[in-house]
Amino acid sequence: MKVARFHAPGDIRLEDAPEPEPGPGELKIRVRNCSTCGTDVKISRFGHHHIVPPRVMGHEIAGEVVAAGDGTAGWAPGDRVQVIAAIPCGSCAECSRGRMTVCSRQESMGYHYDGGFAEYMTVPAKVLAVDGVHRIPEGVSFAEASVAEPLACVLNGQELARVGAGDDVVVFGSGPIGCLHVRVARARGAGRVFLVELNRDRLGRAAELVKPDAAILAGETDPVEAVKDLTGGRGADVVITAAAAHAPQTQAQWMAAPGGRISFFGGLPKDDPVISCDSNQVHYRELTIVGANGSSPAHNARALELIGSAEVPVQDLVTHRVPLADVHRALDLVARGEAIKVTVEP
Repeated sequence: MKVARFHAPGDIRLEDAPEPEPGPGELKIRVRNCSTCGTDVKISRFGHHHIVPPRVMGHEIAGEVVAAGDGTAGWAPGDRVQVIAAIPCGSCAECSRGRMTVCSRQESMGYHYDGGFAEYMTVPAKVLAVDGVHRIPEGVSFAEASVAEPLACVLNGQELARVGAGDDVVVFGSGPIGCLHVRVARARGAGRVFLVELNRDRLGRAAELVKPDAAILAGETDPVEAVKDLTGGRGADVVITAAAAHAPQTQAQWMAAPGGRISFFGGLPKDDPVISCDSNQVHYRELTIVGANGSSPAHNARALELIGSAEVPVQDLVTHRVPLADVHRALDLVARGEAIKVTVEP
């Protein structure tokens, strides 16, 4: 079979490999879609401290079961499945308290285990042990199911930020995650959703699809003043920074309404993670700042349900489909911001 392996920064190779066979508690799946994200681009360029090369990349995985190892009752060839990316241990102090997204022993597909940029792969027993394999609802394509993983991360972020009925919500960043945030906020009953982006083309492409109540081009206008104008001076109930940049996290403090919630959804570069925080803004206006890190198996299951019910449509967000042989082009499309969602089809 063919796989795309990370060997070193800048060295992703399309290679031949033997088909894997499932061991006890494992599933072998035929990968039908493995979508890409900005993290894949970062790995391809800089590597990752959890990746010991060579490693098959890809963590937004959907496919069909072709073989089941011993101890996998309930699964059979032909089952259409989606696989989680982040694997909680299920037994540490945080998992025991229901906080699987911050598991102290978390591992990941495409990092600790070979991922979905391959024609076939095995799903580790650890994944099945935490209910990390989910049946794809009838009528949902493999490509749509592969978007369940990033959607699950968005669900986690909006639960932590308590997005709810009537809220004015600001989303910084109009990439695939930003687009999903707009749609999830609407599904959760938000009153209005405003999308903020620096790049004009990227903003226009996203706004045409997800239709925010206002699209704010941050390169040409002060987003804080724009949000204040849109809300009669009050500010937004929730501000989600789905962009890996310092400015949105700082601006969020000034555009949030009294009692507002701020989600630091996008991480900052590890060598420059510090922002300025006006403590008095947080104190006197009773702001809440929350982080958001990945998703749990339960979030993935709910994401598939939302896709299947069409409460959060994702089919139109998959703008590019690329064969495994063109995986470098897929990563380049993501890096250049020329697509919403790119999916690899082995």
